[in-house]
Amino acid sequence: MNLTEHFTLKELTKSQTSERLGIDNQPDSEQMLKLRLLCSNILEPIREAFNIPFTPSSGFRSYDLNAKIGGSFNSQHCRGEAADIELPGVSNLELAFWIKDNINFDQVILECWDGTPESGWIHVSFATQPRFDILTFNKKQGYKKGFPE
Repeated sequence: MNLTEHFTLKELTKSQTSERLGIDNQPDSEQMLKLRLLCSNILEPIREAFNIPFTPSSGFRSYDLNAKIGGSFNSQHCRGEAADIELPGVSNLELAFWIKDNINFDQVILECWDGTPESGWIHVSFATQPRFDILTFNKKQGYKKGFPE
């Protein structure tokens, strides 16, 4: 089932952990609506701007799945509002800045970036009342506001 032109429900719910442990990882109708908004407002504009096919490494997570992987109890992934992404051949820092400058996002986090182009990933979310929260996360320093220059 397509959520938008380039993104499917299967892509946004795929999880090796849920498959291995038999955890139901299907969204309800409200979560499905939010996944469509995430794809329409975040993922499709990125796909269109960069013209690079990509699949989120993590999208929707049921509460059971999120608990099994040690995710935050209030994770936007559980509401269908967030995805973790990388674009082949594009620096995650470049992608983070592009999102910040071009998309109406709720939160963008440059996660586990170590200064090399392919390191880490981008957590990006959409909400109807966006916070425009810009963060960098690494395991040594935790979360901090903004991106490295």
